[in-house]
Amino acid sequence: MEQSPQYVIEMLHITKEFPGIKANDDITLQLRKGEIHALLGENGAGKSTLMSVLFGLYQPEEGEIRKNGKPVKINDPNDATALGIGMVHQHFKLSPSLSIYENIVLGTETVCTHKIGKKTFRGVLIDKKKEKAEIQALVDKFNFNLNITDKVSDISVGAKQRVEILKMLYRDVDLLILDEPTAVLIPQEVDDLIRRLIDLKKAGKTIIIITHKLNEVKMCADNITVIRAGHVIGTVPNDENTTDEDLAEMMVGRAVLLRVKKSGKPVGGKVAYQVNHLSAVNSEGKKILNDISFRIHENEVVGIAGVEGNGQTELMLALTGLLDVCHGSTVELGGVNITGLWPDELRKHDIGVVPEDRYKQGLCLDVPVSANLIAGYHGLKPYCNKGVMNRRAITENRDRLVEEYDVRLSTKDPAVGSLSGGNAQKVIIAREFSRRPKVLLVSQPTRGVDIGAIEFIHNQILKMRDASTAVLIISSELSEVTGLSDRVLVMYHGEIVGSFRSDDVSFNELGLYMSGVKRMSSEELSEE
Repeated sequence: MEQSPQYVIEMLHITKEFPGIKANDDITLQLRKGEIHALLGENGAGKSTLMSVLFGLYQPEEGEIRKNGKPVKINDPNDATALGIGMVHQHFKLSPSLSIYENIVLGTETVCTHKIGKKTFRGVLIDKKKEKAEIQALVDKFNFNLNITDKVSDISVGAKQRVEILKMLYRDVDLLILDEPTAVLIPQEVDDLIRRLIDLKKAGKTIIIITHKLNEVKMCADNITVIRAGHVIGTVPNDENTTDEDLAEMMVGRAVLLRVKKSGKPVGGKVAYQVNHLSAVNSEGKKILNDISFRIHENEVVGIAGVEGNGQTELMLALTGLLDVCHGSTVELGGVNITGLWPDELRKHDIGVVPEDRYKQGLCLDVPVSANLIAGYHGLKPYCNKGVMNRRAITENRDRLVEEYDVRLSTKDPAVGSLSGGNAQKVIIAREFSRRPKVLLVSQPTRGVDIGAIEFIHNQILKMRDASTAVLIISSELSEVTGLSDRVLVMYHGEIVGSFRSDDVSFNELGLYMSGVKRMSSEELSEE
């Protein structure tokens, strides 16, 4: 009797290179049937690249892939699917104008057959009845709670993810890869996803989760492989002997403080920053921000929570003069009207701005670090005097800030575009924070940043708060918002629908407001 292989998938000595970088360097990954395996690592560690190799999106320079002990060649995603390997990408690949059913069968439609005499012919019509029955059977089997005739444009983000998973199950995959599956989910949807993944595991499916979120890994994974800088650091079981601290150290290469510690200083002094009845419309005349009002005190961090796409990006653009606002909207700094001022003008009023997109809005990529560290302040003394640049002052500023903000440079003054995401973000943080502004407007402060840099940036934000700065944080990471903020505002469909003390509200409660299930009255919001 032939013995079944120990592993359903083996990636042996995989090396994948791009110009100037080894994304995967001699990586070996082995997966057992019916396990949830977490692929853990910082952004840029090589996790997604490795799974893209497994799914046929990239071809490795070296190495071998085996399925059930036999070598296989995966030239493209069609090959992967034929081998029972499916991938759900971080950004969903669904057509919003089509129904759930139509999205699932797209590209695999079943054609009706006709029998004439003893011969069977394939027709041109799609056998929708058969397809719908098969999909409904999958929905029922895994309790996916979907109406397959609903349009994708009308369903929640969590439901869209279930549709993506169903697409793979319909193609009869037995290995499912999920890339950052909880990135845009509210807490209730995260819990729901975890339960469904466990059910899929019980049904014999093998699941790989690509993530950097330790808490979610601990909730569901059987085994955890940590990748750092293109190398496998180790594979460990998810048990009581494997702590969050252990995993963080494997990811970063040093001990990391995972939870921020606030100073305990009293919150708030006088009102430093106030937004009154802020509204804005898009090019089609549709309201994208609706009557937003809030205030931030000195010594206070206010966080904006919400599922991405609910107006957070537009709010930051409006506050920094990059989006026109409706008549009657005002933004005040210490009672002075600063509505519509651009970032360079805001800096003259002691307002620091950390934009959502550091590369498009915060940095000049081809320009040296020293120049980026004075951008927006380059016309001021001591960097410039009567139109003449002071090279010594610029160099001294670079050296001081690089050391103070732990910016890692490969050369003395490289182009900022050559830096890692974390170090590029530190350049912006150093530039804006070092001026000790009265107000800080910070959007997505740690997006694409490794755990070590996250720890540093969080501590810098809290230092600013303790130095009497009023801070606004917009972040898609709910744990970041609640961990840093004294007060949390929830945005839904361009409105503020909830306001809470951060130490007095649960993730689940916030999730109900983020999904629009609950909202506060205008009276309740004004009391906050």
